Amino acid sequence: MNLKELRVGFAFCGSFCTMDRALNALEQTAARFGPVAPIVSETVARTDTRFGAAHDFMREMERICGRRVVSTVAGAEPIGPKGLLDVLVVCPCTGNTLGKLAHGITDTAVTMAAKAHLRNGRPLVLAASTNDGLGASAPNLGLLLNRRNVFFVPFGQDDYEGKPASLVADFTLVPETIEAAVRGEQLQPLLLTRR
Repeated sequence: MNLKELRVGFAFCGSFCTMDRALNALEQTAARFGPVAPIVSETVARTDTRFGAAHDFMREMERICGRRVVSTVAGAEPIGPKGLLDVLVVCPCTGNTLGKLAHGITDTAVTMAAKAHLRNGRPLVLAASTNDGLGASAPNLGLLLNRRNVFFVPFGQDDYEGKPASLVADFTLVPETIEAAVRGEQLQPLLLTRR
């Protein structure tokens, strides 16, 4: 498949401190592949934080992608039946969303997009960003690492002294992870060490 024809979904969850890096990953993805469909959780769509206003994030996503953001369960549901995407990225993927995906809970636009997309046997790429990746979210991470058609952007501890359970993906590796996932491969090394 020509990578410029690859239909990519790019979903954002509420790890607000990583939103700027996620927007950079979206920009890299849009530059490398075909049309990109932006998707946000309802939390991202309506929550203003010290990291920025929800409206500004959504406007920037729409500028990068040239299309409206999907922000409801109803808006995400057609992704599966209509086969709208070749690959779906969740970046950032919070511990909350990891748990929902691991246990089949579909109550946000992002989890509905993932469920709808996976029903077609197509790759789902997760870029984890969670303060409890080596704590309460570890079992969910383990379940998803073993799930068919689920791939991870390589990740590591972002602050092993201050937050020893925290894990964050290297968002600069999103495009490479997409390419590997489309081939059915996990980009390696999966676990990143401090450089």
